[in-house]
Amino acid sequence: MNVTLEVKQYISKMIEISGPGMKVLLMDKETTSIVSVVYTQSEILQKEVYLFERIDSQNRDNMKHLKAICFLRPTKENVEHLIQELRRPKYSVYFIYFSNVISKSEIKALAEADEQEVVAEVQEFYGDFIAVNPHLFSLNLQGVTRVRTTRPSAQIINSLVVCLCEVHACLRAFAVLQWTYQAMVHELLGLNNNRIDLSRVPGISKDLREVVLSAENDEFYANNLYLNFGEIGTNIKNLMEDFQKKKPKGQQKLESISDMKAFVDNYPQFKKMSGTVSKHVTVVGELSRLVSERQLMEVSEVEQELACQNDHSSAQQNVRRLLQNPRVSELDAVRLVMLYALRYERHSSSILSSLMDELSRRGVSERHRRMVQAVVEYGGKRIRGSDLITPTDAVSITKQFFKGLKGVENVYTQHQPLLHDTLDQMIKGRLKDSQFPYLGASSLRDRPQDILVFMIGGATYEEALTVYNLNRSTPGVRIVLGGSNIHNTKSFLEEVMSATGHSSSSSSRAHGGGFHSSRR
Repeated sequence: MNVTLEVKQYISKMIEISGPGMKVLLMDKETTSIVSVVYTQSEILQKEVYLFERIDSQNRDNMKHLKAICFLRPTKENVEHLIQELRRPKYSVYFIYFSNVISKSEIKALAEADEQEVVAEVQEFYGDFIAVNPHLFSLNLQGVTRVRTTRPSAQIINSLVVCLCEVHACLRAFAVLQWTYQAMVHELLGLNNNRIDLSRVPGISKDLREVVLSAENDEFYANNLYLNFGEIGTNIKNLMEDFQKKKPKGQQKLESISDMKAFVDNYPQFKKMSGTVSKHVTVVGELSRLVSERQLMEVSEVEQELACQNDHSSAQQNVRRLLQNPRVSELDAVRLVMLYALRYERHSSSILSSLMDELSRRGVSERHRRMVQAVVEYGGKRIRGSDLITPTDAVSITKQFFKGLKGVENVYTQHQPLLHDTLDQMIKGRLKDSQFPYLGASSLRDRPQDILVFMIGGATYEEALTVYNLNRSTPGVRIVLGGSNIHNTKSFLEEVMSATGHSSSSSSRAHGGGFHSSRR
């Protein structure tokens, strides 16, 4: 099961059906994101698509020499825009594809608007989701877990069910319902539909203010997105040294990230020939700066201790020590207290109130302090069905300094998400029916081959790594992970605040839905 490939095949099919000739791709805000994460503009151009337009744009010109391929979510707004388009068509012929189910009444309204008979095709191609990685997809929905504390919104529930059904249909599957380079980029810089905003990076060049990290179009990223930070730095260094060997003179040693950046800046020819390397050197350089500036090595060690060990005396000392370190950011300080609150929620010697006072003395905002209470309400022992923190799973903490690359340290830990154990038990046929009831048959007779996991409230790149590793290590089993969103700390805490009633934000779509209809 490969969601990226499925979406690409859908889009290719749309273009192929329209036949030869120059084409325009007419999209909405969401389908623009869906297409852009799986296809580059140059790839689309090779398929004779020479123009990209938004259906809600008011300034489009009449171009009767172009065929229009419309890929739209079946929303009321888009249907209305399409009705107005068909009444005054700007293109010679229209091939219309909806990313989800469209009602018969809306089909009828479109047919009535097509007085000039310019519509050649109307189909439903189920692709109303962002294919982040081959085995990871996102609906880019925010605030869906609010249903835990308020009456479930019919619109939210319907959106989730419909989107899951379309992924299921897209994959034609039987549904039984460390941080790595990719995860680190999302946590520290933010990945939005595979794009990173680097405009705030000190001294950033104009052409690198926004960069794209796509495993489909970036071979280096595809080969390294699941590797740890130190390995990424080493691989970039090796690649650049290979290039240097081709130069007859001017050999220089690359001992650190700053050396690499200086090398790239001093060789415009290298930047031109290897924009990909230039991009990753910049990204890794900024990650390295943030790791050092925010003391993330020390913070990460204490986080690992809180998650995987059961030493309250050591934990309280280390958390308090870091809260008193002015270089630890406000968000990192709050996250440490949250982990302490979850881990030692009912400990007889808990110092949570003292740690909250420490946050106040640091000048941490009231909203951030309220997040500690919110996360306990959201995922405390009273709520969670299984314990995420198991004292018997103690993992020794190590600092890994990677040889050959000074200035880069592995801040990541060996923590495994609960999803790993859940999937492992499912593959082995040991999943408890009481926690994961089946729909239909009372139990699985045979080992599952295709597994679709969906995380209401959002998934993480650490969980994506777990799925990736299980797919590699378990022949005959294919797993796809999806979520209402792909979280980093900031987005997860917004979700928690919404779910527990501490935030007024509501669910929203973040990506950033013969005249006949047939379904694929």
